[in-house]
Amino acid sequence: METRDAKQDTVLGERTAVLIAMGAATALNCIPCVEHIYEKAITSGVTTTDMQRAAEIAGQVKNGAHRAISDSIEELIGSKPTDSASCLNPTAGACRC
Repeated sequence: METRDAKQDTVLGERTAVLIAMGAATALNCIPCVEHIYEKAITSGVTTTDMQRAAEIAGQVKNGAHRAISDSIEELIGSKPTDSASCLNPTAGACRC
């Protein structure tokens, strides 16, 4: 059976993988992770503009998810009326992520 290097098996390029990692680290508020990934990004040729955009997108997703969970908790405990336009109901077309 023939084996291949793990990097050859991936559909993602190194730059894309680093940007995904930057977004994940941002969403997790992991400063040491961001610092580590920053170094990898620089050596992979990722621009600071692309890193900033990945962090912005991660922040938008995180904020949308936070609003959705807060809304769900409020609905469960009965302190907020059901909102049909949320991330939990993507068919409503109003996801704020």
